[in-house]
Amino acid sequence: MGAIGNFFGDLKVVLRAARHKMPADNQIGSLGLLVQQNAHRRPNDIALLCEDEIVTWQVLNERANRVAHSLKAQGVQAGDCVSIFMQNRIEFVVCLVGLTKLGAVAGLINTNLTLKPLTHCVRLVHSKKCIFGAELTEPLAAIRADLALKDGVDYLFVQDTGSAARANPVSLPNWAVPLNVNDPELAVTNPADTATITLGTKAFYLFTSGTTGLPKAAIVSHKRALFAADTSARSVLRLQRSDRMYNCLPLYHGTGLMIGLMAAFQVGASSVIKRRLSVSTFWEDVRKYQCTCFVYIGEFIRYLMSKPELANDNQNPIRAIIGNGLRPDIWQAFQNRFNIERIGEFYGASEGNGGFANVFNKTCTVGLSSVPVKLVAYDIALDEILRDAKGHCREVNPGETGLLLIQVTETSKFEGYTDAEASARKLIKDVIADGDLYFNSGDLMKTVDVGFAFGQTHYQFVDRVGDTFRWKSENVSTNEIGEIINAYPDVIFSNVYGVEIPGADGRAGMAALVFRNGLNLAKIDLASLSAHIRSNMPSYARPLFIRILQELPTTTTHKLQKNALRAQAYHLDKVEDELLVLKPGDTCYSRLDTDFYDKIMAREVAF
Repeated sequence: MGAIGNFFGDLKVVLRAARHKMPADNQIGSLGLLVQQNAHRRPNDIALLCEDEIVTWQVLNERANRVAHSLKAQGVQAGDCVSIFMQNRIEFVVCLVGLTKLGAVAGLINTNLTLKPLTHCVRLVHSKKCIFGAELTEPLAAIRADLALKDGVDYLFVQDTGSAARANPVSLPNWAVPLNVNDPELAVTNPADTATITLGTKAFYLFTSGTTGLPKAAIVSHKRALFAADTSARSVLRLQRSDRMYNCLPLYHGTGLMIGLMAAFQVGASSVIKRRLSVSTFWEDVRKYQCTCFVYIGEFIRYLMSKPELANDNQNPIRAIIGNGLRPDIWQAFQNRFNIERIGEFYGASEGNGGFANVFNKTCTVGLSSVPVKLVAYDIALDEILRDAKGHCREVNPGETGLLLIQVTETSKFEGYTDAEASARKLIKDVIADGDLYFNSGDLMKTVDVGFAFGQTHYQFVDRVGDTFRWKSENVSTNEIGEIINAYPDVIFSNVYGVEIPGADGRAGMAALVFRNGLNLAKIDLASLSAHIRSNMPSYARPLFIRILQELPTTTTHKLQKNALRAQAYHLDKVEDELLVLKPGDTCYSRLDTDFYDKIMAREVAF
């Protein structure tokens, strides 16, 4: 676009934001209405591409109408919750849109759940029915006895249309009834209900993974979902109708759904839907479908960077990307290698009442906030916010790390969870002044200088509160340490966390590492690795333990899994992988054996 074009594009965003007013909750609007409008304006444009199927806006709208009419005939009304348990495919989108056309609420269930967590999620949102994909028949069948849904009535079976499924189709179980989005007997007319649905209406429930316990259901209104999608499309990605979004993130997750799919819907662009991320075919797909943008999350970018460089890496049609979790240590290298013009890193949470977006395409920042925020002093060791003599929170200085609090106002409402008590625990009163109310993000952030940005303050994500630990009276950021370790040439991935040592205060650092070419202990240059760690971080921040993995465990949304690793720690009876330790006084890591481990547990080692 060029520097001048970028400047005026940024100026346009600033002016639009200045005159933009948040619509009222009672204004008519919904995801279903958006699809309906796209079908009216551009019926023959491509809306979705998935595997070997292409769907226009008109066809998408008609299929969604069939679902809406079918569900209404079965007694589903506005406000009812219907769970959707299905992999990424066109039928998922059709069923979701169909539900929203009635004003019903979609409970978007993580497709990797089984047994107790799956039962919990379906029951938590009081599902009136459950729409499920044939590919997930088995895990749903296993929990039927624990649900209040009726066999032969409330389980709606959607046949899988993928090529692999057609070769080995799953039969309709005798406890379910079919839901055929192509049934010619069902009406394709737009339901009258859609014209009455307001923006403040609940659109869907997104389940938060959290750090402990079973998932919570975050409430998402059409207003919040469409606002997030609009920001992604118009302010960050600068999408046009001619753009094409590549989306391999799970659609039960807010990033894949709102920031990816719904962003494309906002401008009438098309989307390529993939069931899951495939690193080996990613760029091949992007070129095949001529995608101009994609949505990412977590370690996704690291996976792409771990592949050997190719001569044509920078020859791809991608213009802009959006997501979160792209860390500073690989930001510039990724952007240069694949010739990406815009990187729209953002910050937000499924249950959050505000977020940040890198609308000015600055490096290594989540951008600026859309609502009032404060960064306040937080004591990690005591796990508490620091307050002054008047009982108000203490704001940190510019550039210092603080706990992010987002003010609850008319334009930044906290929609909360289905659990009122869980919602109340996320709110803090009397933050800056008596009577004010803020949402506690649980995340640490800091302001950063990004150069000229129309006078707007930019922020950088530092760490989750639970991912920061205290050792030797110093606070240690796991992300910062991870970035340093990742810079070592033989390391592909790292996951850093704090572990307890008997007789020691705080938590010591531990890193789970994946090495290039599957290097094991016999082939790792421990002297070189140790020198890299020793020379790039202070003594208190150096991991005392290293666990060598062949692959790094992640969540289904590509976030690093820490809970299991943290629980197993360096305990030889729980860990089968090779373990290293940095013994007191040593400059090089060595293998952790039973003799030294026993000394640690007997409190005979003074780290």
